Amino acid sequence: MDNSTQQEGMEESTIQQDGSFTVLDLTSYQLHSLESIDFPLNLTELDLTANRLTALDSRIGLLSNLKKLSLRQNLIDDVGVEMISSWDAIPGLEELVFRDNKLTKIPDVSLFKKLLVFDVSFNEISSLNGLAKVSNTLKELYVSKNEVSAMEEIDHFLELLILELGSNRLRVMENLQTLTKLKELWLGRNRIKVVNLCGLKCIEKISLQSNRLTSMKGFEECVALEELYLSHNGIAKMEGLSTLENLHVLDVSSNKLTSVTDIENLTQLEDLWLNDNQIASLEGLAEAVAGSREKLTTIYLENNPCAKNSPNYFDTLKQIFPNLQQIDADVFG
Repeated sequence: MDNSTQQEGMEESTIQQDGSFTVLDLTSYQLHSLESIDFPLNLTELDLTANRLTALDSRIGLLSNLKKLSLRQNLIDDVGVEMISSWDAIPGLEELVFRDNKLTKIPDVSLFKKLLVFDVSFNEISSLNGLAKVSNTLKELYVSKNEVSAMEEIDHFLELLILELGSNRLRVMENLQTLTKLKELWLGRNRIKVVNLCGLKCIEKISLQSNRLTSMKGFEECVALEELYLSHNGIAKMEGLSTLENLHVLDVSSNKLTSVTDIENLTQLEDLWLNDNQIASLEGLAEAVAGSREKLTTIYLENNPCAKNSPNYFDTLKQIFPNLQQIDADVFG
């Protein structure tokens, strides 16, 4: 396909206009350059996901109505992104995605004073240095799958709702105390040993999967918590959970648990993941999960001694929890 034919196809299939906004979607065109592309000046959304771009196009910086810009899955490095620091013609940008590129540092996006979503996940960033320049209007920050070793320069994000720092090199939870509106915190696949939520109470989802935790203590004040993911750690005892009355999902699989404790008063549990632990028997399980016996729809206990050694394993669980819809990998009506 020659350039003119390719561009005609793009114009027919990727520009959508309803009178109030214009969207240009150039996803997966394997473009090495944007020279052959004409950008309508009234664009509000530009999606350049999954191309072969190594640098930005200066014309994007002239799209004064632009609200969303995605450059996900390209080959852009620190030099290739530098010009964005001078794009003062698009101050209304709200969503900026550099996910899966070749960045080694946080780009300078200080001109975008209305930024709501900033995604630099799946790069090679070693430090959060530079986030201090990012607008305090931010609501969602994604920096997963990098090489970050410290939680820094985030304390000014007073409006932040989602913080994703999974798959990095973090050892300490810190500098969260000012993020009082935070709803979701994703810190899986790091090197964290101790839970420290710095007094946050409004958080609804927390993931600390695949860390180095040996204790569950630290969640007691998170009374709004609905989902808690703690699999693949070294936790030997269920504790610090009794105050989490809004908890719907609890995943403590692949730990060192020998019994189920401290959740008997929880009445909203729907999913309970206990597989790959050292729980010896189903005896006492009904009492341990008494508050959610009617509510529970999913339970995982496979790869525990109790699953291997208990006669009538499935029937016993169905009798204890009458509204179960799934036991381990088995789904039923």
